[in-house]
Amino acid sequence: MLDPVDFLALQSIRKRLTDMPGSNYFASWDFTSDPCNFAGVYCDGDRVVALNLGDPRAGSPGLSGRLDPAFGKLSALAELTIVPGRIMGSLPHTFSQLKYLRFLAISRNFISGDIPASFGQLRGLRTLDLSFNQLTGSIPSAVGNLPALSNVILCHNRLSGSVPPFVSQTLTRLDLKHNDLSGWLSPHGLPSSLEYLSLSWNRLTGPVDKPLSHLNRLNYIDLSLNRFTGCIPGIIFTFPITSLQLQRNQFSGPVQPENLVAIPAVDLSYNQLSGEISPMFSTVQKLYLNNNRFTGQVPASFVDRVLSAGIELLYLQHNYLTGIEINPTVEIPLSTSLCLQYNCMVLPVQTPCPLRAGRQKTRPTSQCIQWK
Repeated sequence: MLDPVDFLALQSIRKRLTDMPGSNYFASWDFTSDPCNFAGVYCDGDRVVALNLGDPRAGSPGLSGRLDPAFGKLSALAELTIVPGRIMGSLPHTFSQLKYLRFLAISRNFISGDIPASFGQLRGLRTLDLSFNQLTGSIPSAVGNLPALSNVILCHNRLSGSVPPFVSQTLTRLDLKHNDLSGWLSPHGLPSSLEYLSLSWNRLTGPVDKPLSHLNRLNYIDLSLNRFTGCIPGIIFTFPITSLQLQRNQFSGPVQPENLVAIPAVDLSYNQLSGEISPMFSTVQKLYLNNNRFTGQVPASFVDRVLSAGIELLYLQHNYLTGIEINPTVEIPLSTSLCLQYNCMVLPVQTPCPLRAGRQKTRPTSQCIQWK
């Protein structure tokens, strides 16, 4: 028989939640029988240890209602998952009483209000997924201090304030994109264990060389659509990254990778980068360097890779480049997208460019003189 405290807690939780039209999740929740046989309820002995609320089948309607404070009475609970639905209201502060909680995932609902600072008491928490809700306020520093975190997914909310330092040396995924976060990244606020980092679509500022320089396990990084400044550290191009997205920031200065870049896709567009383009980028399959302040000739190694179809996409438009050694009679492979327009050169070949590149083929001479 289920512990009486857990039994009453489940009753309270059930009273605040209902099936959305088309859902039949609560059909088995008949409290005249053993709750350990209810859909989504998992017990160990007489205690509830896992609660997966809602039908997990893809595309199935979820639940509506609110989260009852009685969740905090399930003192043995280690896992709590709530499928996408229309659950509203705030996160109960009583979650902080779940000292064995390891996995908390309540995404794609309409949860609002703050992330309680008392979540800092969940010392065993490994996964925190509150993505795609309507959360506001800051990310509590107490959450950053949780020692066992491995996944933090808070994207697509309305969170503000700065990114707190994260101390967990097991944190591999940090996804905070599509919020309203601001301020600088702490020089030592990101652990070297990180493999996935997404901070895009925020208002973050300041340099990134120190916060990123030791993250040599990263295989994905997206810092796009922020206000980061300073240089792009050359060491980042040696990381085992599959996609490097730094576009639409305020990075400046030259970019000098230490070796040939093995990252398949690199997007540095819409920044304030300057100097000559490094030939070390010629091994990148999809390279976006457009809308910067690059000068000089396009390296010959790029021409070789373009003509051999080694480069799938090369966007160099809207810079101050003065030439590219390519024969006007040569045919660009159909599998390659090359755009050179609006530079300080007469285009040697006519290639299709994206519509947003505009119609002008070359820069006005008056603009090019100052960059010589």
